[in-house]
Amino acid sequence: MNTATNALEPSKTALPQRPLRRRLAASCFAVFTIVATAALPLPVLARSTPESFADLAADVTPAVVNISASTTVEARNRTLPQLPPGTPFEDLFEEFFNRRGQGGGGGDSAPSRPRSSNSLGSGFVIDPSGIVVTNNHVIGDANDISVIFPDGTRLKAEIVGKDSKVDLAVLKVKSDKPLKAVKFGDSDSIRPGDWVMAIGNPFGLGGSVTAGIVSARGRNIESGPYDNYIQTDASINKGNSGGPLFNMNGEVIGINTAILSPTGGSVGIGFAVPASTAVPVIDQLRQFGETRRGWLGVRIQNVDDATAEALSLGTARGALIAGIDDKGPAKPAGLEVGDVIVRFDGKEVKDSRDLPRIVASTPVGKAVDVAIVRKGQEMTKQVTLGRLEDTEKQASLQQPSTEPPTTTRQALGLNMSGMTDELRRRFSLKDDLKGVVITRVDPNSNASDKRIQAGEVIVEVNQEPVTSPSDVTKKIDDLKAQGRKSALLLVSNAQGEVRFVALSIE
Repeated sequence: MNTATNALEPSKTALPQRPLRRRLAASCFAVFTIVATAALPLPVLARSTPESFADLAADVTPAVVNISASTTVEARNRTLPQLPPGTPFEDLFEEFFNRRGQGGGGGDSAPSRPRSSNSLGSGFVIDPSGIVVTNNHVIGDANDISVIFPDGTRLKAEIVGKDSKVDLAVLKVKSDKPLKAVKFGDSDSIRPGDWVMAIGNPFGLGGSVTAGIVSARGRNIESGPYDNYIQTDASINKGNSGGPLFNMNGEVIGINTAILSPTGGSVGIGFAVPASTAVPVIDQLRQFGETRRGWLGVRIQNVDDATAEALSLGTARGALIAGIDDKGPAKPAGLEVGDVIVRFDGKEVKDSRDLPRIVASTPVGKAVDVAIVRKGQEMTKQVTLGRLEDTEKQASLQQPSTEPPTTTRQALGLNMSGMTDELRRRFSLKDDLKGVVITRVDPNSNASDKRIQAGEVIVEVNQEPVTSPSDVTKKIDDLKAQGRKSALLLVSNAQGEVRFVALSIE
């Protein structure tokens, strides 16, 4: 150690004097180097990590609550397993059940006892008068809900409204004094990499603060029709559901809802409902006690590259209309099966997932402009939105009624036949279903890859009705002559539900 210290000592002594000319030259070179370096563009540096989240946490934590929900259900009668008489396990099982008050010897006549199912979650106050937001799955069908505040205060809560599709619930508590509340922020302005902070009740440990960044936006986790989650690596665990995800201004930009975990604990992949999705739903629940979503009355599917080429869209985009509800607002507005919706009320529809979310957030009764592409031409239709009913709307399509021929042909890896009574019985086809029946699919064909099956019916080819196999082959020949690479088929199943399928014709 002493040797090392002594070895460094010479660097502390004065440098030997050099001739003046050499020293000036060295000084000029140093100045030139500094100036030249200063003239170069500086690299863009990431913002520094926050020194502490303590002040932010202290400010918003009083508004974050624990939710305790209890559901009382009737317990099922328990009976002893059917064991051979005299088995040594008979006494053991009888003692086990009797010790738990389940009356092993009572059989089906034994009285049932109600049992309570409890769940714990998180929530947050959005109005000092006592309005609390949480997840719908936290309260479920609970008949006893309590909101527990950080100071230990426990208040009974009543349900204002809940929505299973976005997984939100609004509760109301009565307090003798105004409550600490937090406000929503602009979730659309956040970017992957922005800092966020989560507060909640993981595993019953109330008031737990975790921090991380936004990992991604617009995540679809297949949990509902309006999936548009914020993904974060801030630790979210069981019990965090319903709690707030804050930006660095102390604003709620998400409601923690789900995690992806093979272990049951946080692995750094959590999901939050963005404020932009949650706020309209919360406002409707507060105002009406239920949601009132816009309804267009169409059934849609995504547009892939092959379908885009067949429809002359250029690039895969928009939502392809595969069905029109006869009682919906789309039909009188002039929308048709085969139209591709590319903009709705001024908002771009990038793919089919965008449309339900945009339509649902649009007020009922509003007249909106809908930009569509029909046979390669863009046009605009105006639609006055209806209200989405709780029951799912089914498309009802009517095709021209013509007597189909009975000839059989083969094309695109499909064996096709005209509609006959025998085929209708064989494949259990609806009586009013019209088109060309697929009797066999080549397992090595593109049609098989697209999951077309025998018993399905070709209703249209490139948005034109077909009633005979020769109609199909003629339209395919026409497409080949035009240099097209794919044919767009409207295919129906036996129940009349249709979908578009693009098949290669090369």
